[in-house]
Amino acid sequence: MAKNLLIVESPAKAKTINKYLGKDFQVLASYGHVRDLRPKEGAVDTEHDFAMAYEIIERNEKHVDAIAKAARQADDIYLATDLDREGEAISWHISEILKDRGLVEGKRMHRVVFSEITPKAIKAAVAEPRQLSHDMVDAQQARRALDYLVGFNLSPVLWRKVQRGLSAGRVQSPALRMIVEREEEIEAFVAREYWSVEARLQHANGDFSARLTRLNGKKFEQFDLTNEADAMAARAALKEAAHGRLTVSEVASKERKRRPAAPFTTSTLQQEAARKLGFSTSRTMKVAQGLYEGVSLGDEGNVGLITYMRTDSTALSEDALSELRALIGRDFGDKALPDAPQVYKTKSKNAQEAHEAVRPTSAMRTPREVASYLNDEQRKLYELIWKRTVACQMIHATLNTVSVDFALPHTAGGDAAFRATGTTVVDPGFLAVYEEGRDQKSADDEDEGRRLPKLEKGEEVPLQDILADQHFTEPPPRYSEASLVKALEEYGIGRPSTYASIIQVLLNREYVLLDSRRFKPTDVGRAVGKFLTQHFSRYVDYDFTAKLEDELDAVSRGEEAWIPLMQRFWQPFKQQVDEKTETVDRSEASGARELGADPKTGKPVFVRLGRFGPYAAIGDKDSDEKLQFASLRPGQSMHTITLEDALELFKLPRKLGAADNGDEVSVGIGRFGPFVKQGSTYASLKPEDDPYTIELPRALQLVADKLEMLANRIILDFGNGVQVLNGRYGPYITDGEKNARIPKEQEPKELTEAQCVELLAAAPVKKGRFGKKTAAKKTVAKKTATKKTATTKAPAKKAASKKAATKKTATRKTAAKKAATKKAAASKADA
Repeated sequence: MAKNLLIVESPAKAKTINKYLGKDFQVLASYGHVRDLRPKEGAVDTEHDFAMAYEIIERNEKHVDAIAKAARQADDIYLATDLDREGEAISWHISEILKDRGLVEGKRMHRVVFSEITPKAIKAAVAEPRQLSHDMVDAQQARRALDYLVGFNLSPVLWRKVQRGLSAGRVQSPALRMIVEREEEIEAFVAREYWSVEARLQHANGDFSARLTRLNGKKFEQFDLTNEADAMAARAALKEAAHGRLTVSEVASKERKRRPAAPFTTSTLQQEAARKLGFSTSRTMKVAQGLYEGVSLGDEGNVGLITYMRTDSTALSEDALSELRALIGRDFGDKALPDAPQVYKTKSKNAQEAHEAVRPTSAMRTPREVASYLNDEQRKLYELIWKRTVACQMIHATLNTVSVDFALPHTAGGDAAFRATGTTVVDPGFLAVYEEGRDQKSADDEDEGRRLPKLEKGEEVPLQDILADQHFTEPPPRYSEASLVKALEEYGIGRPSTYASIIQVLLNREYVLLDSRRFKPTDVGRAVGKFLTQHFSRYVDYDFTAKLEDELDAVSRGEEAWIPLMQRFWQPFKQQVDEKTETVDRSEASGARELGADPKTGKPVFVRLGRFGPYAAIGDKDSDEKLQFASLRPGQSMHTITLEDALELFKLPRKLGAADNGDEVSVGIGRFGPFVKQGSTYASLKPEDDPYTIELPRALQLVADKLEMLANRIILDFGNGVQVLNGRYGPYITDGEKNARIPKEQEPKELTEAQCVELLAAAPVKKGRFGKKTAAKKTVAKKTATKKTATTKAPAKKAASKKAATKKTATRKTAAKKAATKKAAASKADA
């Protein structure tokens, strides 16, 4: 056995590192976290300094056992998990497990960290180990405890007040609030009309246009023209004053510099990958993880291509800077190099957790050289990281902006002016490699690349036409993944490593959905967001959440103790949970809205959130009368639906007519969606079918298809529960309890009952709801029952004997009583 054991998080990383360290080291993977809080209430003991009850994660038990077995034989144990708080906590958990098993006595335990998986970085890390950082572990434990306490205390309130099965999280709740508030802004937005005016000009070296900048003797603003009549009047006055030409009144030229963007942090990588590659945050992190852990480069073997991708630092190592400058000088010439390396200021106060920005481990590995070893997503992301890193150490771009003013001093109502602008690139500098993407383009961006003909002051330029165009202001856009990550970072909510999981949780819980790659809250998400904002405003407040993150950072730096932090949070939070559980009305919490009165009955029409989603109802919800219900249609929202739209929903179920056999055919919407019904047969509508417009022939076809499918489902039925059926994935055998596959060479119709019984007996036991084998559960239950029986056998036997004796005595007494009664009756008769 190897004398040294080194433990990392992932098997891919273990494989790469094992090659670098040689036979003296055994490298094993923990497969992520090895322990977590017990998934039960009370795992964080709020009465005893927030003591935490951990247990080994079931899926990783075998990996923990493998680590323990190897640790028993090793002299030195190196904990080499990731360099952030989560990685530090994993190392601590592993060390605690080994201590509990008595496997660390007489052994040396080391903590090693590295930000890139290269032979040089790994050997340097092993040569200079450190001790575990208990400050970082405390910060991670505090974060985990906070998330646990919020989830286990706030989620039940949502269950009672909004809808069963909901949950709330400490960090994703403020993110949900952002998305919900943006949606409310969009709904409340009222568009304003405005008009722009533009002159089209002719020139021998190319036609161009100029924007109106001055009208009626003052600066022209966006809302100076708000209707067609005023716009047309201004256009006519300008055309009349121009007499078919505009005169150049001023020509100005200004040179400006544009500096390259900083190298990637986690959040800027996620934003740029979303803008330029269309990657989701989770996809970006998954692909980056693969590039970091190592990719096979032919004869070189597995090589880590990028540095650690969870970082908020923009720093670059001296070695990286030297290599980048050498590459730039070689490929772009010395003129592309600044006098000294570019240094970028890191925004995060806690950036010491991650030593460097996300960069290639070697800039000399160009995207072209490694492209053949990468899949399409890896190639795109590596190229993005490589280009951004190279560009950040190149010289600035030099741009020349020319502006030309045209004066109209004799316009009716006061002087007027137009301006044409254009920007040309004098020296591309870093733009030869990379340009940062933007969520929204500015006016300067539109001018960039536009060339103006050379013009002189006093020159008259022929006017083709003056155009007035109508516009309407637009609401703020919904958040994209890039803009949401940017907003979270600006507010200080969460940390770079959490953004992908925050977004994934919101999507998985169906609090939001992606509509044209923009986040739109669902009715459930809006109800949760509004409930938390109204009743737990402090805990979804952006400043409060950001301050809490700063306090956790302070714990990780050793500046603050974690238990006082927990106490300050817990006491008021628990008090508010208890209060709201008692006082909040469920209708209010679920976002119920009364839309008006039903014209036919005069009863109120309202919408609310139910167990299976939003629905409309007619009737008084506070009385005992039976309400009429109707589910909302896809695309409808309980927050925006009108009374007219809601009343349309009650036109279902619709009677479509009768089938040839006289059965009534109708269409409606049920728990599982829209359906048609003929007699006792139900058939689901297809996505292209609308329950409000479907007609009888189509409905009959759907029912016929369903009956044909049911008829074709049963291939063989042996009458004793054993059947051969057509399933979703082909024919199979079932007895109602177990399913069995049919051998490929066997024709399903030719199977005998005996063959089916034999195949069922050999089939694996059906898995239950949570993936546990039913047979295993039954075996455990049986063993438990046997043990219980054995334990209680003697007392049970004694109790049974006593019971039998009591019963026997009672029987004798009853018989004696009957005999006495009979004798008395006989004596009475004789008398």
